[in-house]
Amino acid sequence: MTDQSLHSDPPAPRSGPGTGNAQVAGPDGEGPRPGDGGVIVLPAVPAGFVGRERELAELLAEIDTPGLGAGTRTAARVLLVAGRPGTGRTALALRVAAEVAPRYPDGGVFVRLTSAEGTPVPVEQVARGLLRALGPGAADLPGATAGRRLLLVLDDVVQAGQLAALLPEATDSLVVATSDGPLSGVTDVRPCTLGGLDTPAAVRLLSAAVGETRVSCDPRGAESLVHELAGHPTALHLAAGWLAARPGLSFADATTRLREIPPAPLVPPPPAGTAAAVPPPRNPPPAGELVRAFRLVYDSLPAAAARMLRLLVLAPAGAVDAQGASALAGCALEAAQGTLDDFVRDGLLAGGAPQYRVPGCLEPMLAALLAGAERPEDVRLARARMLERTVRLLLSCRAALAREPVEEGMPRALRFDTAQAAADWLESRLPALLAAVRSAVADGELDTLARRLVAALVRALAAFPGGDAMAAERYELHSLVLDVAERRGLQREQAAALINLGDLDAAAGRTDRAVERYRVALGAARACDDRQAEGRVLEALGGTYLERHDPGRAFDWYGRALSLRQAGGELADQARLHGRIGTLLTYTGQYGPALRAWRTAAGISRRLGDLPAQARALAEAARVQDFAGRPEDAVRSCRDALYWARQAADRRLEAALLLRLADLLDRLGDPEGARLQREAANGLSSPGAQAAELP
Repeated sequence: MTDQSLHSDPPAPRSGPGTGNAQVAGPDGEGPRPGDGGVIVLPAVPAGFVGRERELAELLAEIDTPGLGAGTRTAARVLLVAGRPGTGRTALALRVAAEVAPRYPDGGVFVRLTSAEGTPVPVEQVARGLLRALGPGAADLPGATAGRRLLLVLDDVVQAGQLAALLPEATDSLVVATSDGPLSGVTDVRPCTLGGLDTPAAVRLLSAAVGETRVSCDPRGAESLVHELAGHPTALHLAAGWLAARPGLSFADATTRLREIPPAPLVPPPPAGTAAAVPPPRNPPPAGELVRAFRLVYDSLPAAAARMLRLLVLAPAGAVDAQGASALAGCALEAAQGTLDDFVRDGLLAGGAPQYRVPGCLEPMLAALLAGAERPEDVRLARARMLERTVRLLLSCRAALAREPVEEGMPRALRFDTAQAAADWLESRLPALLAAVRSAVADGELDTLARRLVAALVRALAAFPGGDAMAAERYELHSLVLDVAERRGLQREQAAALINLGDLDAAAGRTDRAVERYRVALGAARACDDRQAEGRVLEALGGTYLERHDPGRAFDWYGRALSLRQAGGELADQARLHGRIGTLLTYTGQYGPALRAWRTAAGISRRLGDLPAQARALAEAARVQDFAGRPEDAVRSCRDALYWARQAADRRLEAALLLRLADLLDRLGDPEGARLQREAANGLSSPGAQAAELP
């Protein structure tokens, strides 16, 4: 996982509104955004960064050093910072990037190549994000990077293949990568391996936390503490926070207590069944000095705070806010907020309000403590409370984005004041929300809570401003559901997931893939006798074949869908399908059948009392008559549509129909009548408003 040392963790990746940083962008002015495979603008160097002068100088000198291999280099220069979690490797990489950024005027980006679950991020996903971040104009990554001076920070490289596949094909570009150790298979790279801080830098770290006066009064005691913790940055930060809260104790007192703590966590054996409730840590076991510093701080916490800290390891992607902490611990929101701030002060959490992060290097210890101190049923209950709170926040978020009333009984603390506040929350929490879904379905079940979580997140993403900005995330969610449904033989859920995936494929122009998805979904829907799903598939197949300019097959599938809806007496679906068939027949020049289809749709809408739909169907009938060379009949149908639009009090639709009627009168040689209709339409439209669009 990412090197999340507490003194050097980079700011949480953000994109979109409010980042405040210059972004790599194309001519359209847009920068990285959700769905871009974790590609963000370069974060600033952490404010607490100290030391590493020697390593920084070596890395900067390496940029212009001749390569190790024979021949001329054809790709970007690579600098590799290697070290165990907590040693500050990410912070050093960002420090290097900040130092050399002016040499790379074509922009810089930051990418984490390890997911929240500790698995490598697919290269294709990252490449897609890089392409968008670098701007339009190229079909692939080599084309987008050729001839440019770019700066890429690739954090948490797990495999050499990840790095090799993302190297810009531009010798004047630079890649700064971080990993746990050397990457075999990557040529022409000399890794810079990090250990502890040197003594002067470590003492400066202590001074920043406890005050220069305290260090100057006991310099040898400070140095002894540094040596006891081998200069480990995160361990020093924890010990410094512990001392800062205890001004009456000396460095020697801290050193003595550290020596009394064994280098391994002191937890009892996990109770039977706990392993299924506690997720495995995403990082390797920490070094002994970090274990002892952590236990120094943890053992001094009140019982309630210690329990909350243990439970935070359940937070998806290690990201938590006051809402999540409150749900996990079952305490008041204000109490959770105060405890989280105390954890930051003590060095146990990174970040700050509204979103905090559990440092990756502390996760193994927290997971061990949770397994040893909590009953499995209590862990499951805490996770369920957190997921239930997440579902309610997502429901509130979607309502705010869609500008709809929030459900009755929603607490004020779970509401969003504006659509922008909801969008910002969804964007900033997206990695954690996706990780929550993965965790909820990881056991291969789709219980009620998991289903609600997936549905709530999909709906919130669909309401996110920007159209298809979240299509990649929605695709991943439906793929997760499909995987579980296939393994468990849940045909109804399988059909629904396949339909949703097919819809996304069709919207992205992948019609062959969409047809394949729909056909499999059709079999699953029929196997479980899900008529609604079957009807959706039949209609979707018709629309997809229409997109592929195959009207014959489109007509066939629409006809099958209509027959199914007629057998079930589903009038609203029948009206919609008659309209789709009417559009298809108009497209192929079969005006007589098209007119009958639209009139049937109008009649069904009238039976349903859906006056706007009736007016629209009659307007389409008028359009068909106009195409068929019957303008007088078209005028009569348009006047009928206008009557029903007025009955429905739909002013926008009425204005659109008046404009269409004006066009018809113009073609019939009645300019005065056309002028009167346009004046009436203008009178219906408020300043800045637009009439409803009619095809």
